[in-house]
Formats: sequence, C-alpha cells, structure tokens
Amino acid sequence: MHRVAELDDVPPGALKPVVLPSGARVCLANLDGEIVAVRDVCSHQAFPLSEGTLLPGGIIECAWHGARFDCRSGAALTPPAEEPIARYAVTVRDGGIYVDEEIA
Repeated sequence: MHRVAELDDVPPGALKPVVLPSGARVCLANLDGEIVAVRDVCSHQAFPLSEGTLLPGGIIECAWHGARFDCRSGAALTPPAEEPIARYAVTVRDGGIYVDEEIA
C-alpha cells in the first residue's frame, strides 16, 4: 500500500487524481466519508474520470461523453461505456489514504 493523499485532500463529494509509484493513474472518491479508488481512465475513450462529477449513490459521470460508472464496483452503468473500470483497495489510517498497486 502507498500513501497517496491526506484525508483532508478529498472532502465528501470530491474526486481527486493521484498517481501510484507504478505510474498507474487513480481517481479517489469520497462517498460521504467512504474513500474508494478506481482507475482514472474512462473505459470508453480514456478521458480522466477525476475531471468528471461524483453523483449521489457513488456514481462517477465522465465529463467527456457522460458515461457513468459505479465507483464501488467499477461497473459501467450507461453508454457509451460498456466495459467496467478497475478498482483498487483503499485503507485510511492516521489521516492518510493508502492505495494498493494491485487491482481489487
């Protein structure tokens, strides 16, 4: 696990891009205190999901073409995306957000 951000860096309702030591781009999302992490790349056309919007219910909407994803499961919910996005294991401790390199 790698410390990628401070909990204060991702307030409720926010998305935050981070980069793991491997170079993988990850999008952190704060769902009313629950931190989740998904690959920061829309499966439709590789646009950064962190530039999108976190909607109620843990849904990330891509700013480019409006595809929506469940950030807890990674499932693609609406076209034009058909493929899911990868999820990463997250641990929050001592005010830090830690993300595993391995896809969950």
